[in-house]
This record gives sequence, C-alpha cells and structure tokens, in this order.
Amino acid sequence: MGVSTSSPEKGISVSSPADGVRVVTVDVPPVNALPVRGWFALADAVRAAGRDSGARCVVLAAEGRGFNAGVDIKEIQARGRGALVGANRGCFEAFAAVYECEVPVVAAVQGFCLGGGVGLVGNADAIVASEDATFGLPELDRGALGAATHLARLVPQHLMRTLYYTSRTVSAAELRAHGSVWRVVPRPELESAALELAREIAAKDGELIRLAKAALNGIDPVDVRRSYRFEQGFTFEADLTGAAGRVRDDFGKEATE
Repeated sequence: MGVSTSSPEKGISVSSPADGVRVVTVDVPPVNALPVRGWFALADAVRAAGRDSGARCVVLAAEGRGFNAGVDIKEIQARGRGALVGANRGCFEAFAAVYECEVPVVAAVQGFCLGGGVGLVGNADAIVASEDATFGLPELDRGALGAATHLARLVPQHLMRTLYYTSRTVSAAELRAHGSVWRVVPRPELESAALELAREIAAKDGELIRLAKAALNGIDPVDVRRSYRFEQGFTFEADLTGAAGRVRDDFGKEATE
C-alpha cells in the first residue's frame, strides 16, 4: 500500500499513501508467520507510526496470501522454551502496540487471519476485510493457548468458545453480521476500501482524534493487556507439563508425510 518510506525490520515497512495516513505492512513469506524479532519489530513500527505528529490514522496491512498466520512454530520447535517466551513477549508487545496506538488503527485483512493475526485485528479500532478472509484460533492444534481475549472482541462469548475449542474459522461475512467488520469487499478492492476509511478518520482534527482514542480505550470493559497476559500463563504451563510439546511436535508432519 503506497510508497514505502521506512523499513524498520526485514518484512515490516511503513508508507504514507495519503495525508494523515500511515500504513504498516507485513510481508514475511510464505504465510506471514512472524518470528520473535518480527513481533517486536511490528510493535515498534506501529508505535512509531502512532507517535508521528502528522498521523491521524494507521492502517495495518499485509502482502501475500493471507494477513497473518500467527507465530513461527518452526522457530519454537528449533529453539525451544527460549523462543516460546520470546514469542509470548513479542505478541504481547505487538497486540498492545495496536491497542495503545495514539491514533485509530484500521486492519486490512485478506485471506487467513489466524492466531496472532486475531490478536492484532481484535485490538484494532476497525476492520476492513476481503471476501476470502477467514479468522480463527488454531491454538489447541498448535500446542498453545491465547488470544481468546481478542477473539471475544469480534464475536459473542459462546461463539468464541466454540471456535476456540474446535479451532474452526469464521468468515469475514459472518463477522460483519456480528458488527465487528466494517466492510467486506472483493480482494482487489481491499486496499482502496481500507484507505477510504482511513482517510475519513484522518480528516478529523488530529488532537481530537487522539483524545477520542484514549477515551474509548479508557471505557473498555476488559483490560486487554491484563486479560491476554493471564492467558499466556496457561500457554507456559502447557509447555511445562509437556502437553504443548506433544501437540507442537506433530505440527507440519502432515505436510511431509
């Protein structure tokens, strides 16, 4: 989206395609599954974009087949508990950066939005999605827990629990019916639709829009940072008991057999 103006980390770029709009784009082939460093880099990019005095709206976007496939499970398989702790901390920082961004964040979602992807969009202020976008938490199939905090911001409680327990996904159209997705458009129109909403937000007074973001965060019924941190404790407990490892060790085997 737009012309890149900076690249804080390989795979993360920032551009300014319209007045008052900053676009943070993730491009980490093949599926935008971020390694530990990637999550921290994304957090830094979103925070910097929000601090930019000329910014009044940030768009969070991605290149490739899907928006985000969560953490890099292969990195955790290779590096063990150190990578797991790093991924926990990196995701925590990235999700918080979106939520705490000084200006509204519009997520532009195409294809798959899984695991950490749900954490990102669940903390965004608005979501524009392509018709092929699907959202889900396959955590129980990956030897992990977490981001139910963010899925609960997208769907009602009982649906959230069913999706979480089954690892099923939900479509962009279904989320729009629940009111959590602003628009669903054909994939070729996703960039323009997201920028259209971002420009409308960015047309507001810069000081007022920042105050509005702070005010809306202040009246949220759930402290998303605290809630997600609580979930992460169970992720680590699952690793300590060996339950996570039993499931995680099977990840990727079906693709090679």
